[in-house]
Amino acid sequence: MNEAAKLAVVLGPTASGKSSLGVWLAERMGGEVLVCDSTQVYRHFNIGTGKTTAEEQRGIPHHLMDLVEPEELFTAGEYRRRAVAVLDDLRRRGKTPILTAGTGLYLRGLLEGLSDTPVRSEALRARLRRQSVRQGPAYLYEMLRKKDPDAAARMAPGDTQKIIRALEVCLVSGKTVTEIHRTRGPKLEGFIVKKIGLMPTRNELYARIEQRARRMMDAGWLREAGELKARGISPEAKAFTFIGYQQLLAHLRGEMQLDRANLEIQQATRHYAKRQLTWFRKEPGVQWLSGFGDTSDIQEQALHYLQGAGGAE
Repeated sequence: MNEAAKLAVVLGPTASGKSSLGVWLAERMGGEVLVCDSTQVYRHFNIGTGKTTAEEQRGIPHHLMDLVEPEELFTAGEYRRRAVAVLDDLRRRGKTPILTAGTGLYLRGLLEGLSDTPVRSEALRARLRRQSVRQGPAYLYEMLRKKDPDAAARMAPGDTQKIIRALEVCLVSGKTVTEIHRTRGPKLEGFIVKKIGLMPTRNELYARIEQRARRMMDAGWLREAGELKARGISPEAKAFTFIGYQQLLAHLRGEMQLDRANLEIQQATRHYAKRQLTWFRKEPGVQWLSGFGDTSDIQEQALHYLQGAGGAE
């Protein structure tokens, strides 16, 4: 086997500055950025998913964004397949991959391998969707909480698509998602993995989340949501379930004042950040840094750690 290459991972909650740090490190390490985010794989949904603009990328190639259309299903397995192909290409070209990770399941699937999940049952999914319409998404969430409380704790009660998939796994396999995830496929080979984790204080992170939501609105998030709706994308599309888009669609339908939508977006983002941190705290081998990725002290600490010896997974 060829000599192992270095893979740098920057993980942390939303608004912690992962993208900024990823670009800064890539500039200094001769690298390119791999985005590990389950929302940014969808085309056209740009502002609300926090995609870096061309200006913010500063000429650094970014991979694994804009892969599928909003109505398509995209899985952790598909992410792993595409990510491995990009990693192999970067290794051939002598480039250091800098992976910015906000979706813990995608990261774990890439590094540790994926479990053998059961095949899809469209009939069962259709039945569960009908139940959600008749009795509300809270009904399905409560069903999942009884069958697999660990999985339910990692999901937002309103994320109907993920809840339906978890219930589908339970009902088809007779096992919980948690049990299935304990049995995984082969790990990623050929790379020395070094992980940086961003851990700002809660108050600072929540303040950043509020500022970020305002910047997104100033950048035209509401207009983007309206244009996507006008294109005929179904409100049931996976991408429209992402944080913020549901609230903005409700405002566009006249069902919610914009001020209220903004408050709900900030609250939902804070809850999401808490779930991310709960997941990432269980990630092994992370060098945690107490701050944001766009500050000079954190950037220098990250570079020093990544360029140092050791840290192999």
